[in-house]
Amino acid sequence: MDEPDWRRFITAYHQTHPGVTERLLALADTSPYAWLAEPLRGTGGAVLDLACGSAPTRDELPDADWIGVDLSEAELAAAAIRGRGPLVRAGAEALPFGPASVDAVCAAMCLPVVTPLPQVLAEVRRVLRRSGTLVALVPSQSGLSPSGALGWLRVMAALHAVRQPWPNPQARDGLAPLLRTAGFRVRGDERRVFTLAIDSADAAALLADALYLPGLTAHRARAAKRSLARWAAPGRRLELPLRRVVADLPTERPTQEPT
Repeated sequence: MDEPDWRRFITAYHQTHPGVTERLLALADTSPYAWLAEPLRGTGGAVLDLACGSAPTRDELPDADWIGVDLSEAELAAAAIRGRGPLVRAGAEALPFGPASVDAVCAAMCLPVVTPLPQVLAEVRRVLRRSGTLVALVPSQSGLSPSGALGWLRVMAALHAVRQPWPNPQARDGLAPLLRTAGFRVRGDERRVFTLAIDSADAAALLADALYLPGLTAHRARAAKRSLARWAAPGRRLELPLRRVVADLPTERPTQEPT
């Protein structure tokens, strides 16, 4: 899928499913958003939540000088209903902030899907002060047990899908080297396997809705939800490997080579 088509899909998707990622991760045994927020607790200056969605990290950083940015009106409305703010409507590739104006950036589950990624990372570098912190949470392809892999095969087979066609698949397990190439200094790169409770038809339907599948028809989605509802059961768990990468900007700018 080319970039304009992906942008149209992602805009329509979040208009229809605001807050879906937060609701899916609420099925986890422990909060991935709390894990994401750990390195940012106690940050003294402004914390920018990039592509914040319904802004679940706001609740994890109640004392921070936090500001959420997202392009989706529906996602920002969902955040506002939950009393989370301040909020700004803008794209991640064109942030309405001055150079070196924030002390930290958090990016929850967004770097594999925002486009164009090089421009997004350049914007993060521009607004982040020297030695400022970037913390990103992304899906991981590694870390599944054999039973966990079988669970995901069951889910994707129900949806008639092989994978989610993210535009930036390298921004998952390859995020750390990607950030180094973009001029960041990586301080931490950890993987943790969460488990989602798929113990009801509602949880199964939420799982089907939360995956980015541009080719999924309404008919196929309904059939998949029926199939996954039959699979869902008390005690059913689905492994979800996530990766947390912590990086910063070096205090000294690289020396410019003579031209």
